[in-house]
Amino acid sequence: MSNAHELRVYAYVNRPYALVRDVLQADPLSLFQRATVRATARAQALVSTLRATVGPIELVADVAVKVTSVEPERPTPLGPATRIHLTWEASKRPELFPTMEATLDVYALAPAETQVDFSGRYTPPLGVVGAALDALVGHRLAEAGVHRFVEDVAERLRLDVTTR
Repeated sequence: MSNAHELRVYAYVNRPYALVRDVLQADPLSLFQRATVRATARAQALVSTLRATVGPIELVADVAVKVTSVEPERPTPLGPATRIHLTWEASKRPELFPTMEATLDVYALAPAETQVDFSGRYTPPLGVVGAALDALVGHRLAEAGVHRFVEDVAERLRLDVTTR
């Protein structure tokens, strides 16, 4: 992955970590599905519509998100944390869109506040042409799409924890 680019985005959920963890671990794919605009679940994958807007450009792509693993809760200097490994690629014509490998870390910041931390690496498509497009606008679109995804997941967690 020599041409991969890193992205890191985080959001806050004003709910206790233990409740957020329970909702997230129960069925992460379903949560991602409910968090996105349009989605259909499949065995270990989901197809979602991710949107990103940078200036006058809006990119909409259906992506297949897969949860590759969920690590058991582990101790960290800030307290317990949960990590979910995921990947995504375009569900149609994946050779024309970036692929993503990422982790979603969830941990307590305070008794009633949880952080959702997305750290991923995406690979632009189309070799040298894709690298040039990524340098012009692709990186900003990827960053905007990931930011929206993380915000949507955080909002869904706020709603799901409230309704439990």
